[in-house]
Amino acid sequence: MTADAPAPSAAATGAPAAGSSIPGLVWAFRFAADGSSEPLELHEPQAHDRGGWTWLHFNLADSRALQWLAAADLPAQARTLLLSKDSYQQIHSSGECIYGVIADLLRDIADITEDTGYLRFVMTERMLISGRHKALCSVEAARRALEGGARIDSAAMLFETIVDSVADAMERIVDGIEHDLDHVEEKVLSEDADDVRGSLGRLRRTCVRLHRHLSGLRIVLHRFDRNTPVDLKPALRLRAGKLAQRLDGLDHSVIEMRERSRLLQEELHLKIEEQTNDSLRVLSVLTALLLPPTLVTGLFGMNTKGLPFTETETGFLWAAGLMVLSSFAAFLLMKRIGLVR
Repeated sequence: MTADAPAPSAAATGAPAAGSSIPGLVWAFRFAADGSSEPLELHEPQAHDRGGWTWLHFNLADSRALQWLAAADLPAQARTLLLSKDSYQQIHSSGECIYGVIADLLRDIADITEDTGYLRFVMTERMLISGRHKALCSVEAARRALEGGARIDSAAMLFETIVDSVADAMERIVDGIEHDLDHVEEKVLSEDADDVRGSLGRLRRTCVRLHRHLSGLRIVLHRFDRNTPVDLKPALRLRAGKLAQRLDGLDHSVIEMRERSRLLQEELHLKIEEQTNDSLRVLSVLTALLLPPTLVTGLFGMNTKGLPFTETETGFLWAAGLMVLSSFAAFLLMKRIGLVR
């Protein structure tokens, strides 16, 4: 079973009355006006009864959570996207609500992985609802920051924290790729490249995946920054341009490493081709050297009368000498025409 954290339950606007729990809820936080937060436990009283706003994070693989969200008081388009399985990144604004899908790295028990999942969210002034089908690293990092005392003034700021966590996680992957590429490059240049083909292919594949998701995320952030409604409430105003600029720099680094891995792969293929050509050249020379003795052997192996040296005591030595001389003549001929250096 995968989960981002131990799963408390909480109430929220539109939730059951105090003393009941929300199915499929992974965790919930209540934020005060000063930005401080506290986790909501099981049977927590209605969060909005004490003011502030809440963050509810759901496991969308739980069918009960889908049923609860389907009945929640959310805009129809936002609810549809939250419950869908769309796998492309997007951010929309609708009246007093922002909703969308962003990519994130999956998380296992030990650490982040190179595989990608998707975080779905609906954000209003009083609430941020997020959900995922598999455990993700960005929301887990945001949760740990809150537990460490980080202050978040608005739902928009919390979403920015999550996106920053996505960038942090991808930067860790990028740093690991850069280190691995340095090691592969040393191997390729030191002529000890027999065991790096698989590693180089994996690194290039990871760069392609990171670029795909980073490019998609920064594009939707740039688009949202350009098309932000002028009447959007302050608590929902994202610093999308600033987030996109950070992702632009990170994506540029990924593109450079992707090109570097491609060039290393091409250089490795050239080295393999050179080794193959050298092997073929040696094989061709050996074949050419052995061909004349084979003809001599075939000549003396014919069961016909009149063969030379058949009545001579030293006939075998003469035949062997002819084979050696024919090979030597073939060698001189290949050296003269440049086949042997």
